[in-house]
Amino acid sequence: MDLNGCIPILLFSSYQKLFPPIFTDDLVKTKEKKNSPQNILSFLCFVIIIFPLFPFFRLLFICFIFASNISLTVFKLHTTHTSFTHSSSQIFRLKEMVMFNVTRVETTPFEGQKPGTSGLRKKVKVFVQPHYLQNFVQATFNALGAERVKGATLVVSGDGRYYSKDAIQIIAKMAAANGVRRVWIGQNGLLSTPAVSAVVRERVGADGSKATGAFILTASHNPGGPHEDFGIKYNMENGGPAPEGVTNKIYENTTTIKEYLIAEGLPDVDISTTGVSSFDGPEGKFDVDVFDSTSDYLKLMKSIFDFPSIQKLLSSPKFSFCYDALHGVAGVHAKRIFVEELGANESFLVNCVPKEDFGGGHPDPNLTYAKELVARMGLSKTHSEPNPPEFGAAADGDGDRNMVLGKRFFVTPSDSVAIIAANAVQAIPYFSGGLKGVARSMPTSAALDVVAKHLNLKFFEVPTGWKFFGNLMDAGMCSICGEESFGTGSDHIREKDGIWAVLAWLSILAYKNKDNLGGGNLVSVEDIVRQHWATYGRHYYTRYDYENVDAGGAKELMAHLVKLQSSIEEVNKILKGIRSDVSNVVHADEFEYKDPVDGSVSKHQGIRYLFQDGSRLVFRLSGTGSEGATIRLYIEQYEKDSSKIGRDSQKALAPLVEVALKLSKMQECTGRSAPTVIT
Repeated sequence: MDLNGCIPILLFSSYQKLFPPIFTDDLVKTKEKKNSPQNILSFLCFVIIIFPLFPFFRLLFICFIFASNISLTVFKLHTTHTSFTHSSSQIFRLKEMVMFNVTRVETTPFEGQKPGTSGLRKKVKVFVQPHYLQNFVQATFNALGAERVKGATLVVSGDGRYYSKDAIQIIAKMAAANGVRRVWIGQNGLLSTPAVSAVVRERVGADGSKATGAFILTASHNPGGPHEDFGIKYNMENGGPAPEGVTNKIYENTTTIKEYLIAEGLPDVDISTTGVSSFDGPEGKFDVDVFDSTSDYLKLMKSIFDFPSIQKLLSSPKFSFCYDALHGVAGVHAKRIFVEELGANESFLVNCVPKEDFGGGHPDPNLTYAKELVARMGLSKTHSEPNPPEFGAAADGDGDRNMVLGKRFFVTPSDSVAIIAANAVQAIPYFSGGLKGVARSMPTSAALDVVAKHLNLKFFEVPTGWKFFGNLMDAGMCSICGEESFGTGSDHIREKDGIWAVLAWLSILAYKNKDNLGGGNLVSVEDIVRQHWATYGRHYYTRYDYENVDAGGAKELMAHLVKLQSSIEEVNKILKGIRSDVSNVVHADEFEYKDPVDGSVSKHQGIRYLFQDGSRLVFRLSGTGSEGATIRLYIEQYEKDSSKIGRDSQKALAPLVEVALKLSKMQECTGRSAPTVIT
């Protein structure tokens, strides 16, 4: 056989193997172009000079080409098999191994990088300052220590607000430089806060890896956009927020930081498609795994709730539903869960496309900001809806909060958690074995306390901040918990969970209506709430928020209230001078909590005035804003007389509201004649 005739074909084949061109962007990422003029020139010299002079080498070269064809085919088959074995929905990116080096960047501290109850929140203009985000991330790595960082697997995702995509790339490069082994990113950088917790606790990587922590990029219910808020917080290996011991150490590090580490040569990773990108660094391999944002969370929800019974409810022509994600990240999960899994009509979903600025709105699920949902549910003061849905719910920006509504009926968050706890064992399979205990935040109404006493359950009152619930859950002491700020959850994860709360209510509705879907009237949300009041009594409850007030005025108000507590007799004289029809104050203090699990003590958690008839006034400065101060005033009155539980909440609470505003000197200290939001 004359091999010379094969040479042109083999030469072309050998060029493809020695100097392969770039594949598609989805499969290969590399900064070098192999079809460069230098490579082509080198190859031509090889062909022109070497081939004519060395016939024997020609034969060896042909054998090499045939062998390489065979090995390449085997490699391709193996790669294809691997990708489908690990995940049918995931593509493993084929790429040349990119090497990166670690750069030490000198920096100086920024003032005010102290994490609040939900991480560090500032305006975007603050975060985009050179080194600002990097300082906080490095301070976090330093606080965790090498034993928790080297070789770790970290989740990095968030609610998709403005600056998130840039922040994800920065954190990934800093993780690589600090010795993290792999970073997991939800597709498009989107994961709700509860989904992050679920991923940390439940997801297992293709190589058997488990997450050890997470950076969550969110400012929760605060607005987003170039001129609005951004935030970052760190969650631990249990999926819950970092405890105070860690956040205090992070803050200490931000005040002394001198340098941060970053892999500046690491290329940006495409987070729009699922797949694994691998790199080589000074300490070995570093992987970035972009994965489906909902699969792990959906799997967990299906293990908790009876999806077929909820599906039966949603498919009934008698039942209608409206879910408003307020253009937050919960919209990603809502379509998959409610429409694709539970068969709900897609028209039931509104504002479920995540946007960097939340569509210009305020992603806070309350009666003030969830305007479209409130109108649809027949609760608008300016718009009359002739036929509202049976059930409505809204989520905040990062999907951990929820608001529940019935037809022309608002369910307070305090009542919501109490009703879920009262019905959980019968309606939710996850709790069929009983509840370990229940807990609420201190400002939340005492509705849950009454349920716990009635059902003989362990009960805990904790400061605001989900990390306090997490300690109880890790110790096996609490199953269901909630807070008045539209947060509800259970021990399935270590964050509050908005969609979980919606599924819990749908489960209760499905259970109460299991015999009514064929005929008869549906048991409504309002029916369930009023029956609960008839059984346990009603806690009239409202919250006044004064947002972005002068910090000095806010501190003056709180100091005034603390000073008043030194004489209860004097307080009661002031009260009677304001309203003679209110009960006397029997106790006043600053709430302090000793954790029953680790013994830690949290002080100055809110100012309380407790009345003889069970009423309460609570004043608290919130740590969730990005500038100024937010004063929250909580007003509660308990009524167990069934003939008096149907009153309008604001009318029932009017005497206590007047007392609270005058006792605190709210207008004098803040300059505000009315609150920003009333819940």
